[in-house]
Amino acid sequence: MAKRNRSRVSSNRRKPEGRKSKQSNKQNSDNYGGADIYTLHPNANLETAYSPPRTRQPLEARTKAQKRYLCAIKSHCLTFGIGPAGTGKSYCATAMAADALANGRIDRIILTRPAVEAGEQLGYLPGDLNEKFSVYIDPFRDILIERLGKGAVEYNLRHGRIVAAPLAFMRGKTFGSDTFVILDEAQNTSISQMKMFLTRIGEDCKVVVNGDVKQSDIRGSNGLADAIQRLKGLPGVCIHEFEREDIVRSGLVRYVIDRYECEEGC
Repeated sequence: MAKRNRSRVSSNRRKPEGRKSKQSNKQNSDNYGGADIYTLHPNANLETAYSPPRTRQPLEARTKAQKRYLCAIKSHCLTFGIGPAGTGKSYCATAMAADALANGRIDRIILTRPAVEAGEQLGYLPGDLNEKFSVYIDPFRDILIERLGKGAVEYNLRHGRIVAAPLAFMRGKTFGSDTFVILDEAQNTSISQMKMFLTRIGEDCKVVVNGDVKQSDIRGSNGLADAIQRLKGLPGVCIHEFEREDIVRSGLVRYVIDRYECEEGC
């Protein structure tokens, strides 16, 4: 019987379609379209243009009013920061809270504000409650990222060390020790909301309430103006007022506020 031919198949012999080798498939995928494929270095900086760079500089006051405000927060349990827009009320409080968290002086930051906007309602925004409320805390987020870095902020948000929630969700809670609480845009709280918030204060916590009583978006008396009158002179409470001259956002903001206040008062 004749022996089987074990000679090698000629290299130019055409292989059946659909039975290409794995190596051939890999080569084709590597050279797909003739374009080069680049691999990103795992340690490459992938920060987006929307993320502010982290600052390593210590928090310093830009005005004498800001310096008094920072000192008031350090030495009082409850501090009210009132005054026109652009004076640094929110920035100073949030930056101080971020630095305290980074240095281990506190264990938790709670950020809240009333879900009130001029001419709009929270329900018209897309997404669930967390997604809807996220637009309200974006100013906080930018400051925290600047002081802590984006990765640290996301980590602390996931693990509950930075908590952001609507003011309505504060009912029933107690602000415990080693907690820094910031209520922003407090001029949009009702009197009952402000009472509910202030009665959450526990021992050894730090609470800052910011707002401008002249820019309230609600009808009738607001909780910020009412609380200032009620709590004035109490031990452990400081009411710090910023003036027009303390605006640091821009010179134009001063003139804008002057024009609006002149029209309202004339």
